[in-house]
Amino acid sequence: MAKAKKTFTCQQCGGTSPRWQGQCDDCGGWNTLVEEAAPTVFAARHDLQKGGRALMLTTLDSEIALPERAATGIAEFDRALGGGLVAGSATLIGGDPGIGKSTLLLQTAAQMARAGLSVAYISGEEAADQVRLRARRLGLGDAPVLLASATSVRDILTTVGGAGPDGAAPDLLVIDSIQTMHSDLIDSAPGTVSQVRASAQELIRFAKESGTALVLVGHVTKDGSIAGPRVLEHMVDTVLAFEGERSHQYRILRALKNRFGGTDEIGVFAMVEQGLEQVPNPSALFLTDRAESVAGATVFPALEGTRPVLVEIQALTVRLQSGATPRRAVVGWDSGRLAMLLAVLESRCGLSFANCEVYLNVSGGYKIAEPAADLAVAAALVSALAEKPVPTGAIFFGEVALSGEIRPVSHAPLRLREAKKLGFEMAGVPANISAEESGLKVQGYRALSQYVDRVLGRG
Repeated sequence: MAKAKKTFTCQQCGGTSPRWQGQCDDCGGWNTLVEEAAPTVFAARHDLQKGGRALMLTTLDSEIALPERAATGIAEFDRALGGGLVAGSATLIGGDPGIGKSTLLLQTAAQMARAGLSVAYISGEEAADQVRLRARRLGLGDAPVLLASATSVRDILTTVGGAGPDGAAPDLLVIDSIQTMHSDLIDSAPGTVSQVRASAQELIRFAKESGTALVLVGHVTKDGSIAGPRVLEHMVDTVLAFEGERSHQYRILRALKNRFGGTDEIGVFAMVEQGLEQVPNPSALFLTDRAESVAGATVFPALEGTRPVLVEIQALTVRLQSGATPRRAVVGWDSGRLAMLLAVLESRCGLSFANCEVYLNVSGGYKIAEPAADLAVAAALVSALAEKPVPTGAIFFGEVALSGEIRPVSHAPLRLREAKKLGFEMAGVPANISAEESGLKVQGYRALSQYVDRVLGRG
């Protein structure tokens, strides 16, 4: 048997190095390498084709009962999950400190327990009495949720193995958080890469064998990614990100990975005194309630999965004295796409932003990633530059090409119907989109220059 060697493991990405160094070669993180004992290395080669246990193979059309979904009792949470929690699945939810992860999961645990399911809530960061105090403040003190405060994975699995009725495993197991768990099989401190990987592996194996829906809370790093090894996100079935500013009231639950549903659905919540409330109509959050038109403000029907969300895009241009360097500031949109759109407006439409500072903001802290917002952003920029307000009852969507052509986007009828439902009357869209069923007055544009000429009264 060869002598075991020491290795140095990165606490951010899980990369290994034979010696310590200040910067990780894989992810570029500084001072993230920690010494860990490597597994025992055997000199003899093993024949893995012999001595194993024969597996039972099935086919895709086998008549075997499929795992069922359990509704969480919170419609926005179910929407992000794709319909509810799947029995035996592992879900990882991450977010900034204080964003509301524990509050959401405590409310979910209480709703499912009140529905007759067996639920166990294990906290590694708070005492059981502290969790009970928070549940009482949220009005959940009477929910039959089983509580415990522990960090040992062995103790947790020994306890929850018979926590349900008739000694069965619970229907839902919440671990808050995975970074506080430790396994006695690994000789390292809790929170390290090896401990997080080993603890998650044991908990996920228990969930798969027992049919328990497992929900893990994960910490995040300063750049917003889930802390610990990247392999943790590969091990679980669903990865959810709880987004939002602590100073703002609203939160967005977004699916980053989902083996049992789509990754384009979101759930919207509002943080109030009684905890998290669902927001069934998110468009009301991101639209400004104003009685008169304002230059530089347009409305864009964004699409999150199957849900249209109307958001307001605000633009401001400030003319500078000659010689000053203009500034470009963007909040909620891609700064590179703004630079491209400004170049198209200057080159194809004859507008000049060279001596103007440009500020672009998506209201409500919303973030837009789809190119369908190009026309709405261009309309806001033209309105701000010309100081001509856009009508309050108008929406805009369409992709702008480098040639100035306005291209069609997906799910246009769905966007138009949502705008009609919220009281909008006119839509600026690509030329080949028909809106006979929506009831809106549609103005189609083949090129961005057509819209600019119409606004400025040219030609």
